[in-house]
Amino acid sequence: MRISKRGEVDAFIVMDVMEEARQLELQGQRIIHMEVGQPGTAAPAAARAALAGALDHPLGYTVALGLPELRRGIADLYRRWYGVDLDPARVIVTNGSSGAFLLAFTALFDAGDRVALGEPGYPSYRQILRALSIEPVGIAARPENRLQPVPEDLAPVPDLQGLIVASPGNPSGTMLDRGALGALMDHARGRDMAFISDEIYHGLHYGARAVSALELGDDAYVVNSFSKYFSMTGWRIGWMIVPEDHLRRVERLAQNLFICPPHASQIAALGALEAEEEMEANRAVYARNRQLMLDGLPAAGFDRIAPPDGAFYVYADVSELTTDSRAFASEILHGAGVAVTPGLDFDPVRGASWLRFSYARGTADIEEGLARLRAFMERRA
Repeated sequence: MRISKRGEVDAFIVMDVMEEARQLELQGQRIIHMEVGQPGTAAPAAARAALAGALDHPLGYTVALGLPELRRGIADLYRRWYGVDLDPARVIVTNGSSGAFLLAFTALFDAGDRVALGEPGYPSYRQILRALSIEPVGIAARPENRLQPVPEDLAPVPDLQGLIVASPGNPSGTMLDRGALGALMDHARGRDMAFISDEIYHGLHYGARAVSALELGDDAYVVNSFSKYFSMTGWRIGWMIVPEDHLRRVERLAQNLFICPPHASQIAALGALEAEEEMEANRAVYARNRQLMLDGLPAAGFDRIAPPDGAFYVYADVSELTTDSRAFASEILHGAGVAVTPGLDFDPVRGASWLRFSYARGTADIEEGLARLRAFMERRA
């Protein structure tokens, strides 16, 4: 049967690591999961209660852009977090952030367009773009810039129609301050490039809070989700903020691609917006886990790391230990029972010498994982 070249995307390596770990678990092994960016906590109690109260009522199609009360709730979040007065009409509820990226890329770019993204970065940007016949252009972010792109990295790259940035970043956890984010937005404006800000890890910071692109202008697509801060990965519910004059274009795409986001998840998300006290308690756990990682990883031999500003990852340079991060990750999984992610997922050029460690799970798991890593590296020496 005939197939499309657009389907020839790379695997999402972390998902392959998860499956390899699952197979070991089926054999009776206990695996410590430091590979996936998935909170170890359940959805907020208020989210679960809201859904439980709705189960006796029909859960059917909603309007394509999401429940109006949820859109108002998200707009209010921007007022509380950033002091931004946001019209709820600009909020589009999506099938996770992945659905938001599909809508954004389809609304903004044509086949053959070139879109810049910092590397290391979230791997699915590249693959979704490729599946839409759009060319991802990797920008090698430098360690001296904390693995975030800067305008000087973009200036020599010709013929760009868009730029995607993430702050806090995945896998680095580093953030762009107001000046750095503003400089990238100005660069994009000067070259008539669409600007997409991935803000999925907002709320998960360990010093100064993250800056939203909406604080600096209305001419950006801003993507976020209930997956990370609100501990709702499997509910597949996110949102996107778009300029007012793009709203109808995105609405037409959403109607045809998705009909609507899941009604049940929207109800749960509405409850989650009232659960910030619970979420802040979770963030305190991540802060504790972060410090354990910053102390424990160097003790285990992974000492070329930079403290993350946010999210729940540590990205480690392991070039002194390996030139094949995928094989090294597999060795760690089988030898230590700890699942970690090869840097090749995030940087196809330099990632062979990097690993990502997630500290999203419970503190006891982080402590055990670090002890296992230390023992494994001592045996390996």
